[in-house]
Amino acid sequence: MSALQVTDVSFSYGARQALETLTFSLEAGRFSALLGPNGAGKSTLIALLSRLYDLQQGEIQVAGHCLREHPGLALAQLGVVFQQSTLDLDLSVEQNLRYHAALHGMAKAQALTRIDAELARQQLSERRHDKVRDLNGGHRRRVEIARALLHQPHLLLLDEASVGLDPASRQALNQHVRRLCREEGLSVLWTTHLLDEVQDDDQLLILNKGRLVAQGDSATLCAAHGGSLTQAFAHLTEPEARP
Repeated sequence: MSALQVTDVSFSYGARQALETLTFSLEAGRFSALLGPNGAGKSTLIALLSRLYDLQQGEIQVAGHCLREHPGLALAQLGVVFQQSTLDLDLSVEQNLRYHAALHGMAKAQALTRIDAELARQQLSERRHDKVRDLNGGHRRRVEIARALLHQPHLLLLDEASVGLDPASRQALNQHVRRLCREEGLSVLWTTHLLDEVQDDDQLLILNKGRLVAQGDSATLCAAHGGSLTQAFAHLTEPEARP
């Protein structure tokens, strides 16, 4: 079973076409990167996957559950870290996580067990009583990842999660999420416009102007389109580029 199956998904804002007949699948237990320039449609896709927007056309399945027909089952398999932080800065780390657990209907004892486990996994146990506003950007992102994983989803979506972080924090966050894939078998879709966040063995999708212009192993795509990711990306996202 694939972690995510997107079939013929299109979306428009009035007359502006944001996504056009996207079709792809993500392998379970793998780090997949969705790469595209600003305005390519990455955030629109995340909004559709997380059901912030209703599907206009096509079908989405999360871990085999149809998002349109069985939204509860599909969303239960999904954790999301949005580009803009949604943490309450005046609450502590633990209070933010408790609130999220309550939204998912977790009993108090279950919530505490899951919070303990995720804070340990994110190396934040000692910061659980700190207010979020006292954390640096990288630690805030880790809190958001802990929150997204509380209900033990199959797939974690991260929409431009490294935006606003310094280079060292960006790299640390990227490597941390990759460890979750290797050690925990988590499926990840990481969206970015930064080429240095993609590695050769990633499953790579390149989005440009709402269209999926390439998909496959990163190293294979690079070899087919110029030899380096910089060259391949430039070729595939130039105005006249076509798949």
